[in-house]
Amino acid sequence: MNFVCTRCGRKEAVTTRAAHCPCGGLWKLEADLPAFDLSGVDPHEWSLFRYRKFMALEDESWRAVTMGEGMTPVVRLDEDVLLKMDYFMPTLSFKDRGAAVLIAHCKSIGVDQVVQDSSGNAGNAVAAYCARSGIGCEIFVPEGTSPKKIDMIRAHGAVCTVVPGTRDHCADVCREKVEREGVYYANHVYNPFFYEGTKTYIYEVFEQLGRIPANLVIPVGNGTLFLGAMYALEHLFNSGVIDRFPQIIALQSQNCDPLLRAAEHGKTEPEAVMPAPTIAEGIAIGKPMRGREILTLAEKHGVHFIHAPEEQILSARATLAKKGIYCEHTTAANYAAYLEYCRVYGKTSDTLITMCG
Repeated sequence: MNFVCTRCGRKEAVTTRAAHCPCGGLWKLEADLPAFDLSGVDPHEWSLFRYRKFMALEDESWRAVTMGEGMTPVVRLDEDVLLKMDYFMPTLSFKDRGAAVLIAHCKSIGVDQVVQDSSGNAGNAVAAYCARSGIGCEIFVPEGTSPKKIDMIRAHGAVCTVVPGTRDHCADVCREKVEREGVYYANHVYNPFFYEGTKTYIYEVFEQLGRIPANLVIPVGNGTLFLGAMYALEHLFNSGVIDRFPQIIALQSQNCDPLLRAAEHGKTEPEAVMPAPTIAEGIAIGKPMRGREILTLAEKHGVHFIHAPEEQILSARATLAKKGIYCEHTTAANYAAYLEYCRVYGKTSDTLITMCG
């Protein structure tokens, strides 16, 4: 098992503390994993680590890290929509999937201090799993981050540093510290082990339903759930478990849409945008660092990008709440985007949407 640079192809042991290749390229994970088969799932482990046979894990460090994340229910909203209730996670979002695996990796290689930048959910997840594992943690968040998310991060004992300016500037400030001080960058975008966790979103749905729904609505800011889901779907397809790819409906904020614009114009790199304020703060990423990889997979698998109309997010949230589903604004944007997709393309049945708290 190695890290491989996505730019120059250089290989590095996964024990490296380097956040990226010397050439500046980001790492991808090279691991020899078996074909997916439900017989390989551990029925006695009630967490996402029940799929560990199909995940790149170095050892048993995950046992001291897990908090039972995963195995969240799938519930029916109406005749057309299923909801994957990832707000049943320990820190209320799908980011726990990636954080549990990433921090298990950190524990495995002896990391004792990490930093991370986040709009809230990923930072909260990393802070929680660091607390669980006895690893020191500092989370950088942009100004305007929900005060409740900041409170949660600090409640876990992490330092939470609020950075003036945009989400992208916040990331720059954090990365400057990584380069200057050499502290480990436990980042959900840079570190491939995070995607080993988000892969389980798909494995779980397949085990629960016995199939993959025809349509999957996936939010895309930095693309952590998108990339994990695509890797897992390719794994299922290559294993002969599914015979077709679902239609992926990838949503971006109407006020911050570098990937949607690039896809519309046939480009292989995210377009330059000036993010405008949006209540969907979790996907307000103007410069997605894995944009080329996201767009390559989107082109390969016929992904449809759609806006979450800003003026429809609160009404979508209210509609969900009246059916008993209380979610954060970015999650409401998922449902707003689904409704927009139906408006543009017609009624869309057998659709799965992720829910965060």
